[in-house]
Amino acid sequence: MKLKFIKVCAAFIAAAAVSMPALAQEAKSLDELLNMIQSSKISESQEYRDREAEFKRDQRKQDAQLTQAKNTKTAEERRSDRLEQTIRDNDLKLIGLREQRDKRLGSLKELFGHLTGAAGDIRANLTQSVVSAQIPGRTEFLDELIEKMSSDTRLPSIMDIEKLWFEQQREMNESGRVVKFNRTVLRADGSQEEMEVVRVGTYNLMANGMYLEYSPESGLVSELARQPSGHQGSAADLQNAVSGFTKAGLDPTGPLGGGLLRALINTPTLVERWHFGGIVGYVITGVFCVAILLAIWRFIFLQGVSSKVSAQLRSPGTADLANPLGRVLAVAQANPGLDPESLELKLHEAVLKERPAIESGLSLLKIIAMVAPLLGLLGTVTGMIITFQMITLFGAGDPKAMAGGISQALITTVLGLVVAIPTVLMHTLVNGKAQRVLHILEEQSAGIVAGSVEGR
Repeated sequence: MKLKFIKVCAAFIAAAAVSMPALAQEAKSLDELLNMIQSSKISESQEYRDREAEFKRDQRKQDAQLTQAKNTKTAEERRSDRLEQTIRDNDLKLIGLREQRDKRLGSLKELFGHLTGAAGDIRANLTQSVVSAQIPGRTEFLDELIEKMSSDTRLPSIMDIEKLWFEQQREMNESGRVVKFNRTVLRADGSQEEMEVVRVGTYNLMANGMYLEYSPESGLVSELARQPSGHQGSAADLQNAVSGFTKAGLDPTGPLGGGLLRALINTPTLVERWHFGGIVGYVITGVFCVAILLAIWRFIFLQGVSSKVSAQLRSPGTADLANPLGRVLAVAQANPGLDPESLELKLHEAVLKERPAIESGLSLLKIIAMVAPLLGLLGTVTGMIITFQMITLFGAGDPKAMAGGISQALITTVLGLVVAIPTVLMHTLVNGKAQRVLHILEEQSAGIVAGSVEGR
């Protein structure tokens, strides 16, 4: 029985070991352990009661806060109802005030509408105008004026309306003036420099013989990255002029954004167009150079031969071996006793010997005239293939890119025709010289044979 009691106590001690590890380790006997357990129960009961009391106090406090929150909510709901009613009353008052304002304004309301549209148009014109490069800040009051005329609580004054008229009139006056003023200019290399700028109406800005560009977004005046060719001299003359009339190139679309000047400076030069032809264009150019050199060489050569043949015609009795006709006459003089048939064959052989030297290079000129257009067609076909490949990759959404690619492809065709036409003309000229010499040789040969036949 005692052993059983000991086991029960051991199990109880094991169950209470978590909450009382220190007490269980200090117990010396079972009686001492029981006393310690009894004391622990008493202590825990007191702690539980204290916790319960604290919880009840917190619960009462939370109930009080909840009651206060409900009261606050009710008060705010009543306040919200009052504010909503005030808003409705104010809306009714605003409607009445608007009706009263519209009734008092009468035709002025329509006037303000027209003024608002006019102010918007003038603001757009002044923003884009090159006059703003000289007179900045002209659109600030227009923004305020449009805001006043569009507001329900503000009205423009007579001074504001007069200032609108003044700015429009000043823009008209400035469009007919040529003035000079100092302004910081952004150079093409990124540096800034103070320059004397010439403004021609609302069309163009110039400085130091250069055309300038005004950016409405940034308010900067900058040098054009590429100047229009052939007009810089007139721009310099205009800047140096003091009075009288001076010729200068102007962009009539300047007040609308300067599209004509922009298109002019973006137009490629002849050298740039030549580079558009690529490798095929370079080959065509090389062939053309060969044709020119060959034609010049053959023309000079045949001109000299023609002069010598003409000199030989004036002295038929003496055969000069330095020209083709002299060599042909030398054959006739070397065979005086031949029969006409044999003499004719001898002379024909002599003329045949002279023909290659006289007609040398003519076939090459003719071939170049025929091949040049074919090379141009080759360049066009290859360029179109590249253009269609770009369309396949990037689509056909940009007509300018397509037109640029097609125009570059057609450059080789133009180059081919430019080479072929002069080459044909040069071949005709040189061939005419050669045929004239050959005709004289054949004519003199026929005359010698006819003279031999008559002598018999």
